[in-house]
Amino acid sequence: MAATDTNPGTDRVRIAASSAPMLTREQNRVIWLLLSAAFVAILNETTMGVAIPHLMVDLGITALQAQWLTTSFMLTMAVVIPITGFLLQRFTTRAMFVTAMSLFSAGTLIAMLAPGFPVLLVARVVQASGTAIMMPLLMTTIMTVVPPQSRGRMMGRVSVVISLAPAIGPTLSGFLLDAVGWRSIFAVVLPIALLALAAGARWIHNLGDTTKAPIDVLSVILSALGFGGIVYGLSQIGGAAASTSNAAEAAAGAASTVALIVSLSVGVVALGLFVWRQLRLQKVDDALLDLRVFRSANFSLAIGQMVLLSIAFFGAITVIPLYMQNVLEVSAFETGLVVLPGALAMGFSGPLIGRIYDRWGTRVLLVPGSIVASALLWVFTAFDETTPVWEVAIAQTVLWLGLAMSFTPLFTASLASLERRFYSYGSAVVGTVQQVAGAAGIALLIAIYSAVSADAAAAGSSQVAANAAGAHAAFVIAAIVSLPLIVGAFFIRKPDEGEYPPPPAH
Repeated sequence: MAATDTNPGTDRVRIAASSAPMLTREQNRVIWLLLSAAFVAILNETTMGVAIPHLMVDLGITALQAQWLTTSFMLTMAVVIPITGFLLQRFTTRAMFVTAMSLFSAGTLIAMLAPGFPVLLVARVVQASGTAIMMPLLMTTIMTVVPPQSRGRMMGRVSVVISLAPAIGPTLSGFLLDAVGWRSIFAVVLPIALLALAAGARWIHNLGDTTKAPIDVLSVILSALGFGGIVYGLSQIGGAAASTSNAAEAAAGAASTVALIVSLSVGVVALGLFVWRQLRLQKVDDALLDLRVFRSANFSLAIGQMVLLSIAFFGAITVIPLYMQNVLEVSAFETGLVVLPGALAMGFSGPLIGRIYDRWGTRVLLVPGSIVASALLWVFTAFDETTPVWEVAIAQTVLWLGLAMSFTPLFTASLASLERRFYSYGSAVVGTVQQVAGAAGIALLIAIYSAVSADAAAAGSSQVAANAAGAHAAFVIAAIVSLPLIVGAFFIRKPDEGEYPPPPAH
């Protein structure tokens, strides 16, 4: 039989968390500051994709070099996020916020003043280091201070942040690039980041207990090699699958294939050693990423659901712009306008979905949400050269609504299934899963798109028809991946208010 927590202080904290009718003014202020900072960080992250063509011209770099501005950001996130579980246990909320926003602000300043590509690349790594801390910090803080009966509503606010920022980012970036130049993107973000940093340093205080456990350097190294190797390897799939119609392309494809095999091999081995070491260290509560979070079946099911959702969703929304510009032959600006309504719908529906979760639980949202998301991905498989743009816009909007009905209950139910002392580790797992699964989905679907398009073109199809075939194949894979989501939606539940599993025996 599991051990029972007999600590009276812990009991008082649990009772207060489950019975408090509302947040204090100070707690609300902290959460809003964290939400604002997260919005700025995600907004910055989504502006770079549109800027890459301009950077290639202004900095005189190749497409492969320019791609490193996004790959390096993704790699840094994959390396730092798994460590945040320990950092949030070891350091205060205020210290972590100030560190995150200082790194982000410094990176933004360096990027704005960068004289060339190498310095800009360093700036992106520094920015990503701060961004990687921010979302786990936000999620852990919400789970720590928000009463169970209000967590869905608060997670709805988070969904506003994670959907509105990507909706606004590309549009803002496109306007600034055309009107001023690429440095203006960072010039606009910097004062907002500095304001958030100053406000946080002034008003944010610690909202949880800290530990004095020493950091395990070997775990950090294994984590960096494991998650970093896997994400980098996945980023090479597109190059390995690219056309080899000439000697240069064949050489580049061979190099990508070698990098893919070596990186994934190193990543898998290092990740296995990382897991083994965490299982040993968690016996004395010294793990860098405590894997006892997976002893909760509900948490594990929700994480599995997030993996499939991230693969299908992030892969599909990456292929959509390629389909629109290369098959329907619309401009980048028109593509942005097609994506915008769905992102806005997801953002504005977030608080309502959160209230529904608080009142009715997971199934009323997850079951229809997964059905809608999967059904729309199957609709995408019917898109071809003759599909009207308005049909794509409607389908995209409905897909985002289905995703909104899935992400908020998954975030909330997964973390609510854990003990309070595991919230930071759970947040780190959620962030890592999204990062790695999203990278896998993007890499897989782009590789399929590229390979099928190249084969169709080599077989004599026009370039537009070849691109349509590639998009169709990618959407079919995304739709197939989404099917298990419908089954999984029936098994994930909302934990009872005040339900805190007893600490598992070592």
